[in-house]
Amino acid sequence: MKKTSGRLVSLDIFRGITIAFMIIVNTPGSWDHVYAPLRHSKWHGCTPTDLVFPVFLFIVGVSMWFSFKKYGHELNSGSLLRVVRRTVSIFALGLFLNIFPSFDRDYSTLRIFGVLQRIALAYGLGAIICMSVNRDYLWVVTAFLLLSYWALLALFGGADPYSLDGNLVLKIDKLLLGEAHLPRSFGIPFDPLGLLSTIPSLGTVIIGYYTGEMVGKGPAAAKTVLKIMLIGAAMTGLGLLWGKLFPINKPLWTSSYVLFSAGIAMVILSLIYWLADVAKIRKWGVFFLVFGTNALFSYFLSGVWTKTMQSIPIGEGENRLNLYSWFYEKICVPVAGNLNGSLMFAIIQMLLIWVIALILYRKKIMIRL
Repeated sequence: MKKTSGRLVSLDIFRGITIAFMIIVNTPGSWDHVYAPLRHSKWHGCTPTDLVFPVFLFIVGVSMWFSFKKYGHELNSGSLLRVVRRTVSIFALGLFLNIFPSFDRDYSTLRIFGVLQRIALAYGLGAIICMSVNRDYLWVVTAFLLLSYWALLALFGGADPYSLDGNLVLKIDKLLLGEAHLPRSFGIPFDPLGLLSTIPSLGTVIIGYYTGEMVGKGPAAAKTVLKIMLIGAAMTGLGLLWGKLFPINKPLWTSSYVLFSAGIAMVILSLIYWLADVAKIRKWGVFFLVFGTNALFSYFLSGVWTKTMQSIPIGEGENRLNLYSWFYEKICVPVAGNLNGSLMFAIIQMLLIWVIALILYRKKIMIRL
């Protein structure tokens, strides 16, 4: 567990914690039986689950600082090719997950965006910004993105610009993508990972990149821990304060949500960094390190496995279930009941993916998407 190839042990652990939690919150045995902290907010507000995705994007930004060291943190033919290749491949895998396993489906209703697509766009555009702009002015760019997004939603939304049916994000997606390509998980055609809300997500990545520079320069030190923690705490407070005017909202990825979630991510990273890289206390993080070294692949594999289970029928007639529901109802519920059984199911799914990640980890295989 030494620092190799410019990697931070704490960063891999943090990434692994995030992926493990992402899998758990995405695969409950039943969506009717989920503990409140493992649910997303209905609209405004922020639960622990609402923090998972922005924390991962923050980690993407931190990782970018290390991965682009060999390019001198400059946009050139080599770094641009890397960015384009990764952006296209991650976006394509996201589309694949949206299609899988129904390849003979009606593509006129295919959802275009999703988690991997948001990661791809935020990574690609964020990387270009971070390598094109002098790092002393990245905070100016971040402020411009967040303030501009606030202005766009406030000025061009409906009478209630931050409501589900009156926001500009919905209007833009309807105009450019069409209602048929938008999911209906909110009761109306609306994509919480749509096109316009990619703008503030760039701020999440840039903040991560800035943090990466703080932890990546020089030896691990307690003063770095304190610096990151204080900035993170201040950013969290600023997000809460801004939330009084521009509500903290994950589906809209509001600017206050960016500051609030990125601030929390900085505080958590500072603590893990102190334990794993400053104090060298690392045994507790081995489980998560396994996930952290193949994070995106683990997430992608989880999505494929979940959809595969949902497509395998078991039984006949009224007793017909898919493998996903059968395992929950016949294995988990009898052991732990509806609510705890649902959590048990999610943990088992996470552990199944972890076993595969462990095999890759032991063979020192890193699958870079």
